[in-house]
Amino acid sequence: MNSDPTIDVSELRIGLYVYLDLRWFEHPFALGHFKIKNEEQIRTIRGLGLKRVRYSLELSDREIRVKKPPPAEPARDEVSPVIAQALAAKKQMIERIRVQRAAAARIENAFIVTASTIREVEKNILTKPAETVKSANQLVTQISESILSAPELAIHVMGDMAGGEELYFHSLNVTMLSLMLARDLGVPQEAVTALGMGALFHDLGRSEIPSRILLKIEPLTQAEQHLYEQHCDYGVTLGKRLGFSPPVLAIIQQHHEMFDGSGYPQRLKGEGINLLARIVGLANYYDELCNPVNIANALMPHEALSLMFARLRGKFDPRLLQLLIRRLGVYPPGTVVQLSNGAMAMVATVNTGQPMKPILVVYDESVPRDEAILIDLSLESDLNIAKAIKPALVPRHIYNYLSPRTRVSYYFDASQGQEGTKK
Repeated sequence: MNSDPTIDVSELRIGLYVYLDLRWFEHPFALGHFKIKNEEQIRTIRGLGLKRVRYSLELSDREIRVKKPPPAEPARDEVSPVIAQALAAKKQMIERIRVQRAAAARIENAFIVTASTIREVEKNILTKPAETVKSANQLVTQISESILSAPELAIHVMGDMAGGEELYFHSLNVTMLSLMLARDLGVPQEAVTALGMGALFHDLGRSEIPSRILLKIEPLTQAEQHLYEQHCDYGVTLGKRLGFSPPVLAIIQQHHEMFDGSGYPQRLKGEGINLLARIVGLANYYDELCNPVNIANALMPHEALSLMFARLRGKFDPRLLQLLIRRLGVYPPGTVVQLSNGAMAMVATVNTGQPMKPILVVYDESVPRDEAILIDLSLESDLNIAKAIKPALVPRHIYNYLSPRTRVSYYFDASQGQEGTKK
């Protein structure tokens, strides 16, 4: 940090990439480091009371040469009306972040409660079937009604607070993503309930598969794969005992069938696969790419979508795949990105109405991690995402600061305009 060269504020010019050694709330800019774009920014920096600022030639425009320009106004200690107004706008931004952080805590809490409910459902489904199926139906109804009735959905990636429920994230992810696709397709309400139940219990038959196969990190042998594929049939047998409807049983039976006929257990193809099963199968495939048994093989969300579209698209209903990509956005929640000003950030929330303008958690070494800056790109006209970054290429201290989950889990905020959930 201290090895960076410095420049007198009188020598600032457009195209220079600067670092402001001030606390985040002491300057009016969204971030404390950026490329100067106009004379107004130069005047603002000169009014902050700094004599010299650090800069990076590497990140500055190529034609920049640091040499003394014609005399400029000296830096002033007093705060000009323009800067006072800008700092007032920063205070409003800080308040907006406080509200966003409170909303994130509320949503995280709702996610934990939902995952905990799913844990109880999966634990009790065979010992207390009637009571548990009723609880599952109530949960699915509650989730589907909130998603279907919301004017817009905000898709959140979960933080590290949701410990202890990891085993149930997959069922929850598949249910949430399936119901989101159903919303976009205009699936009738009576079918939505069956979809939610099928998504929640799509892996019911895995309870009959030995743990040594379910948890095996190495590739399965042909015999092991054959046994594993029988979990679809086992699930149907259990589902019939539980009184599941035919549409729910179809999802359990067919959620591994592929549009090109390469799936199992019946090698069904195209429209021959139940529509609800196609929806759950797509959500299931995507989530397993992001959250495999061997987490070392996990793909980032945008990598998973890119793989499915570029190399595997024949395996999925093309209309459903397009819907999934459109809803999760080019940069799904949990993706680490570099911004147009060089800053590193993680996509925390995607507003599905503006998928290219998510809310980001931004790395800033001057800001404590638990107070990390949240930037809503829909409110920042001069800032955008330049590219996604593979986690392996992100410096460890920045990766730990941004803290994308080891396992990516989603939850939907469907409460815009409604009273927040009581804790």
